[in-house]
Amino acid sequence: MSLVLDPAAQDLLFREARTANTFSDEPVTEEQVQAIYDLVKYGPTSMNQSPLRVVLVRSAEARERLVPLMSEGNQAKTATAPLVAILAADNEFHEELPQLFPHFPQAKDFFGDRSVREHTAAMNATLQAGYFIVGVRAAGLAAGPMTGFDPAGVQKEFLDDDHTPLMIINIGKPGDDAWYPRSPRLSFDEAITTV
Repeated sequence: MSLVLDPAAQDLLFREARTANTFSDEPVTEEQVQAIYDLVKYGPTSMNQSPLRVVLVRSAEARERLVPLMSEGNQAKTATAPLVAILAADNEFHEELPQLFPHFPQAKDFFGDRSVREHTAAMNATLQAGYFIVGVRAAGLAAGPMTGFDPAGVQKEFLDDDHTPLMIINIGKPGDDAWYPRSPRLSFDEAITTV
């Protein structure tokens, strides 16, 4: 076998993992979320930027503010998921670079231009969001990532001008009829080119 990761772990993280559309009412604990973050924070980003920020939507009041901002097809599952996470890019990530990239103190200076910061933050936070989804799966939970929402509304309700919402993820144990049929994937030959 070409992979060193145990086949059961491969199934848990990829082959058997699915996007859940319904969830049980079993809560997702703060300890589970902490364990997820403490694992996925080690995923690589450019210059160790780490621009991902996560807002956990736990209270009924916050859920009531979020659900109307979701596209119609995402409202019911967001209303009933045990935990909802708003994943955003911190456009001021460069302020932490002296701490996160200490061997190159001038790194922060590369990001004086706001448009450069926004592009870099979005790219690296999206990369970290992928790690976050795999981390949710590693915790034995299902993730339902969604980009069908009102970004300006979510930013206004839950973030500020320095944070750009990227996706919203419902998290929990799968409920009844949680899965749609698995969609096809591209084969190796369709996706990979060697030059």
